[in-house]
Amino acid sequence: MIWENQKNNSDTRSDYKKAQTMTVMNQEKEHIGAAAVQWNTIGSAGMMGIATEVAAITENGLAVEETEPAKSEGTKTLTPQETEPAGIDEQEIVMAEPVSYFFPTAITEDIFARISGLSYKKNCTVPREELRYIKVLHYDFNGEIQEGELIVNAGIADDAANVFRELYESCYPIEKIRLVDEYGADDNRSMADNNTSAFNFRTIDGSRKLSNHAQGFAIDINPLYNPYVRTKNGAVQVLPENAAGYADRTAGHPYFIRQGDACYQIFAKYGFSWGGEWEHSKDYQHFEKTAE
Repeated sequence: MIWENQKNNSDTRSDYKKAQTMTVMNQEKEHIGAAAVQWNTIGSAGMMGIATEVAAITENGLAVEETEPAKSEGTKTLTPQETEPAGIDEQEIVMAEPVSYFFPTAITEDIFARISGLSYKKNCTVPREELRYIKVLHYDFNGEIQEGELIVNAGIADDAANVFRELYESCYPIEKIRLVDEYGADDNRSMADNNTSAFNFRTIDGSRKLSNHAQGFAIDINPLYNPYVRTKNGAVQVLPENAAGYADRTAGHPYFIRQGDACYQIFAKYGFSWGGEWEHSKDYQHFEKTAE
C-alpha cells in the first residue's frame, strides 16, 4: 500500500499529503457552493465533480440474508446533539492524515467503550474483531462538508468505505452519519433524526431473528426521507413514525432514494441490494450485502 511505503519518510508523505488534499480542496471550492443548490433542484440525479483517491485494504467476507429494520433495545440513554455541526474547515482536511477518511480500522478501546452496552450489547454474538470502524466525509443538506462515522462488518468494510467515498465525490447529500449509540442504540430515535447508520445488535421487530444490522451487514441512508413501509394486521405501518409524509413515493423529493439514482447505483456497484426492491415490505433507506 502507498501509505505503508511512505511511513519511513515523513517529508515525502507530507509533500504527498499536501498535494493530494490541496487538489481535493481546490476542486471542492468550485463545487461546494453548487452542491446543495443542484441537489435541491435535481435531487437524485447526482453530480460527479470531486476526485479523491484513497487507498483501501481488501478483506473478503460474507453477508447474511435480507432482514427488516426494527426497534432496538439500548440499555443506556444518550441524547443526540440538538444542533448541527459547522462544516469542516479546509485546513482541517489538509492537516489530516490521508488515510483518516474512508479507511476501515479495527475497533479500538476508545470506540469499544462508546458502543459497549449500547449497539454492542452484553449478549452480542458478533466478535468485536469482526467489526470495522470507518470515518468518512460527506456533504450535508446545506452543501457543507461534515465528518461522519459508522461501524460495519469486516467482510463488507472495504466496499462500504468505497461506497461512502463515491457518495462524497458525487456530492450526494446525507444529513448526518453518527453511530447509533448517540441515540442510546434506539433505532427509531436514530431514524426519526434522519441519522445514517449501520451496526446495531438487535432483532427484527416482532421476532427473535437477528437483523442484518446486528452483524454489520446493512446500512440505512437518510432514513427519515426513506422510511420502512409495511402492512401489519391490515394497517400500513411507517417507521420512523414521523416519516408518514414520505411514504408516498410517487411524490417528488430531492432526498428520496430511487431505483437507478446515484445512491442506488453506487451501492449496487459494490454488491449491495436495496430494500426498496423488496416484494412485500419496502425499506427505502436500507442497503445490505447479500450472502454469497
